[in-house]
Amino acid sequence: MKAFVHKTVSSAMALLLLLSTVSWTVDKHLCMGRVMDISFFAQAEDCGMDVAATLLETIDNHCCDDESFTIEGQDDLKLTWNDIQLGHQVVLATFAQSYLGTLLDIDQLPIPLHTYPPPFLVQDLNILHEVFLI
Repeated sequence: MKAFVHKTVSSAMALLLLLSTVSWTVDKHLCMGRVMDISFFAQAEDCGMDVAATLLETIDNHCCDDESFTIEGQDDLKLTWNDIQLGHQVVLATFAQSYLGTLLDIDQLPIPLHTYPPPFLVQDLNILHEVFLI
C-alpha cells in the first residue's frame, strides 16, 4: 500500500511540475459570438465564413473573430528551504513528520537498544529493602 501511495504521489507531483512549467496557448474562433473551434498550441480552424465573405466581396466582415491568449509557465524553479519563511518551515516539517509517522507499521518500528541485554537480576531490591508501593 505504501509503494502504491508513493508512486501515485510521485506521478502527481511530476505532472504538476510539467503543467506549471509549460506555456499554454489557447486559440478560439468565434462566429457571431459563438465559439466554433478551440485549439491548444495551434491556430483554431475557421468556420468558412471568411471564404464566403471574400466571394461575396464584402469588405466589412464583423461576424467572425479570432481570440488567442497565452498562459506563461514558471521559469524560476530554484526554490530552496531558506526561501520559505520560518513559520512555514515549522508547519511543513511538523506535518511531514506526523504524516510519515502514520505510514509506518507497528511491526516495522525501530526498537531502540535491541542489541543491549537487560541487566541480570541478582536479588529483588524491593523485597531486600522491604519497600512496597501502596
